[in-house]
Amino acid sequence: MNRNELRRVDINLLVVFETLMHERNVSRVGEKLFLGQPTISAALGRLRVLFDDPLFVRAGRVMEPTRRAEEIFANLTPALDGVVAALSRCQPFDPATSEVTFQVGLSDDVEYALLPRLLRKLRSEAPNIALVVLRVDQQQMSQRLFNGEISLGISPTLDLPANARRKSLRSIRPMLLRSDTRPGLLALDEFCERPHAIVSSMGKARDDTDHALDLLGRRRKVVLAVPQFSALPRLLAQSDMLVIVPDYVARAMASVNGIRAEPAPLLLPSRELSMVWRAAAHNDCAQRWLRSRCQAFLGTPIELQVVPKLRPALPVDQTLMMAR
Repeated sequence: MNRNELRRVDINLLVVFETLMHERNVSRVGEKLFLGQPTISAALGRLRVLFDDPLFVRAGRVMEPTRRAEEIFANLTPALDGVVAALSRCQPFDPATSEVTFQVGLSDDVEYALLPRLLRKLRSEAPNIALVVLRVDQQQMSQRLFNGEISLGISPTLDLPANARRKSLRSIRPMLLRSDTRPGLLALDEFCERPHAIVSSMGKARDDTDHALDLLGRRRKVVLAVPQFSALPRLLAQSDMLVIVPDYVARAMASVNGIRAEPAPLLLPSRELSMVWRAAAHNDCAQRWLRSRCQAFLGTPIELQVVPKLRPALPVDQTLMMAR
């Protein structure tokens, strides 16, 4: 096919094809694209004529792609990304008047501790935009980006697809949360003796803290694993349980009566909080604005409010300890 023949190609068909490759189900494609099942079936028929191939073969409730479909898909995704990038450069963006909707993926810790502040700032600059937040973890981020379900994600990240870009926002420093009234910092012996809670979206009862204890030949007792951070304040209240959380989560929870934060009594690994986005959205004016605001509002640690009797030069860790 030469470029002149592109005139007979409906780009909407290519979007349907790409979505079929991701979903493998006509009904789900219709739901995702807000189109009826007959419309998707008709589009599939036209795609089969266009490519002179069945493209998908039904296997129960799943549409399995043919080898030809796999070959087309490998070339089509970067091509569509390029089309989106080219068109995006032509779209002006004024945050004060825009009504654009952003699809973003956030890890649970970011949603709990950082989203409220970010949203207040975004609303003050762009009162008419909408933010659709999907919960993602490190394992889901890559697939969500690849599928186009989100254009921007914020979380600790693992490997990303080739069509994604990444920028580090800040280091994640682990902090210890406790609600008891015993004075002083917790020693390692008591840390190991006390019951622990952890947050794990995968339902695991071990994390980086346990690996750090292994290196010291020590162990702790995890008595509770929950899938999200929002449950912790009430679970910790009037309890002797301990929990290790990111520093920005510690800041948010240290404002709750009875919850205090302090450094852990052992060296724990830090991670990076990253912002990731699809390469196709790199030059989109609206997306660039959103990334700039995320960088500005989430890119540096937020100091806790210091009580008057404390000197403002206290390090963040000490400030966290005394914010009760």
